Amino acid sequence: MKPSGSVQNMNDAIEKPLDSSRSLQLLSEISGEEPLSQRELSRRLGIAVGLVNSYLKNLVSKGYVRVKDFPSNRYAYLLTPQGIAEKSRLAYQHLSYFTSLYTVARQDYLDLFRRLEDAGVQEVVFCGVDEVAEVAFLSLQETGLKLVAVMDDEKQGGVFFGVPVVTVVEGLSSIGSPVVITSLKRRELLVQELLRLGVAGGRIFVAGNCVEIF
Repeated sequence: MKPSGSVQNMNDAIEKPLDSSRSLQLLSEISGEEPLSQRELSRRLGIAVGLVNSYLKNLVSKGYVRVKDFPSNRYAYLLTPQGIAEKSRLAYQHLSYFTSLYTVARQDYLDLFRRLEDAGVQEVVFCGVDEVAEVAFLSLQETGLKLVAVMDDEKQGGVFFGVPVVTVVEGLSSIGSPVVITSLKRRELLVQELLRLGVAGGRIFVAGNCVEIF
């Protein structure tokens, strides 16, 4: 089943190229006075050196970054005036992205939780932890619903607003409440994983679409 219009609107709100996100991170790191090598940039950003090299080549070709030679075949990367302007543009773009994400997701999750509450639901489980999950939690506080579990294989062992984050398998083994998908970036992957583990489609909810989704 295709996403509802509301779900599609939220998807549109969170769509942003990974390239622009990485570019902003790189430009922000390079904007300091400290000359940084590719290896140091890789360590700070948590991505492979090869990927850093690819992004830097793109930024250099656009005139946003220049390469400075040091003795012993060492290099450092410095921001150009054009790069400073580009960093400001990307920062504004990402601020707009998060504002849009918050506005759309906040209302969609609130609508979902109110509809569940009207249907007699008292407890829900979150599946997926990222910035969208935080917005969903804020919306949940405006209802009488209780968050009884948070599932995310990638974040298991952590704590989400006082609730321990467990694996999907662990959460499903002890909780029978409706499962709300709270990661838009991994929405379809999480739904497919839940279905694979035997969760009925009618138990899986996505903001903006309170019926069986797949």
